[in-house]
Amino acid sequence: MSAKERQSESAICRNRKASFEYELGERYEAGLVLTGTEVKSLRMGKASLIDAYARTSHGECFLVGAHISPYSQTYYGNHDPLRKRKLLLHAKEIKRLDGKTRERGQSLIPLRLYFKNGKAKVELALARGKKTHDKRHAIREADSKREMSRTAAEYNRRG
Repeated sequence: MSAKERQSESAICRNRKASFEYELGERYEAGLVLTGTEVKSLRMGKASLIDAYARTSHGECFLVGAHISPYSQTYYGNHDPLRKRKLLLHAKEIKRLDGKTRERGQSLIPLRLYFKNGKAKVELALARGKKTHDKRHAIREADSKREMSRTAAEYNRRG
């Protein structure tokens, strides 16, 4: 990704637990069909991807379980925070994702919500759930990396 592309993106929220809970595979970028109050709420950063996932059905793809808080400045006609939101993907991509998610253990997990050139986007990843021993191994690796960086920093300070 070039610096110019990164400048046109502004992050709204991330799914931090995704890489811990799942082995992440192929990634996709999808647009979101939103109401006006949802867009305003996203611009304020009021969203959460905890327990969210994407599902394909009847040639369409939907984001389920993503929480976008109601917009506080609205008097009436606010949106449902947990409603299903349609994802905008090419038909070929939807067909491919549908086939992949029907395989044993594959899921579509949202990794982050962001604005790109003024449009709300979601980054999805095909993921397979990790077993408990894999999670313990990941924790052990992170701890050892942290410890090595600490000792290296301490060694450099003493110089």
